[in-house]
Amino acid sequence: MTDSAKPLAGVKVIEFGTLIAGPFCSRVLAEFGAEVIKIEAPGEGDPLRKWRKLYPTGDGETSLWWFVQARNKKSVTLNLKHPEGIAIAHKLVAQADIVIENFRPGVMEKLGLGWEVLSAINPGVVMVRLSGFGQTGPMASQPGFGAIGESMGGLRYVTGFADRPPVKTGISIGDSIAALWGALGALMALRHREVKGGAGQVVDVALYEAVFAMMESLVPEFDVFGFIRERTGNVMPGITPSNTHTTRDGRHLIIGANGDAIFRRLMLAIGRSDLADDPQLGSNAGRDVRAAEIYAVIDAWVAANDAEDVLRTAAAAQVPASQIYSVADMVDDPQFIARKMLETAQLPDGKGLLIPGVVPKLSLTPGETRWLGPSLGEHTDETLGRLGYPSNEIVRLRMDGVI
Repeated sequence: MTDSAKPLAGVKVIEFGTLIAGPFCSRVLAEFGAEVIKIEAPGEGDPLRKWRKLYPTGDGETSLWWFVQARNKKSVTLNLKHPEGIAIAHKLVAQADIVIENFRPGVMEKLGLGWEVLSAINPGVVMVRLSGFGQTGPMASQPGFGAIGESMGGLRYVTGFADRPPVKTGISIGDSIAALWGALGALMALRHREVKGGAGQVVDVALYEAVFAMMESLVPEFDVFGFIRERTGNVMPGITPSNTHTTRDGRHLIIGANGDAIFRRLMLAIGRSDLADDPQLGSNAGRDVRAAEIYAVIDAWVAANDAEDVLRTAAAAQVPASQIYSVADMVDDPQFIARKMLETAQLPDGKGLLIPGVVPKLSLTPGETRWLGPSLGEHTDETLGRLGYPSNEIVRLRMDGVI
């Protein structure tokens, strides 16, 4: 597919973000054709360039995470503490559809890049602002990372086992959730601009609110019943059976048989027709009352069989079940491969790099990886040239520490 045929072709995005939430938001847009210009500090760049596992490159070492998080983006170095740097930023915003930032509230204003300034420069611009606690409220000015959003938003409290302190998920899920809300908000704001008169607006995403929005029935259950949802380990609270079980060969599996017909099929498949035909167990409410009994039965059956046999039996009975995958399981899995969720890209030294595919799958205009995360300032000269700066002026700006 040509670049011009992509769903977000022609959409121009300026990203002032660092690390996770802001950059992930713009990454999603870039994967579907938006031109994303990522502004980075000269000589330093986004700290994510040096996070986690590093790979040797021509300019030192670069994070393997960076290559994915910044794919399809253009890197422009700009000193936002220099007046000429801000002037260049203003020129970029004047041509942009979306500006994305994830600084603490007030930082963009101090730089001369707040909403009032940007909207005066470009009345149609959409500004996505991702922060710990949002742009307003008594906590707005406090620093907040994804871990804080997960804690305040309720996710950490319900994650783990009842007899142990709360635990985190294995990734920075709070940042990623906020990023997706930000991308969704940006597209809704663009749609509004197209249909209702051309005005831009602010998309204000707080990390704790992004997490809180995912918390299912937490609030109404507390309001009506005074019920506080607690940690329940691997069990799906109030929905039976859905749990993790360990096989004879030491593999961990998830079995979700919480549908009425599915539960009956599972019981028949494991030779427990008595439970399959028990009228009390024909509904979730009845099963939940006897959850301990049901889980003991499934635990015993799984423990007596190897993972392959358990999964084969579950599949034959049309019962949702899966091994809990490590990344080593994913890279050889036929479903991952068939869905093109594993791509091979090329590192700067020419070696192949396995990376995750693009989500979601669009039937006519799918997203893609056009290039991996760029080197620091790789697109500075090109971008300034498009703004009308001659080559000798670009040299001067670099010598003066502006770019």
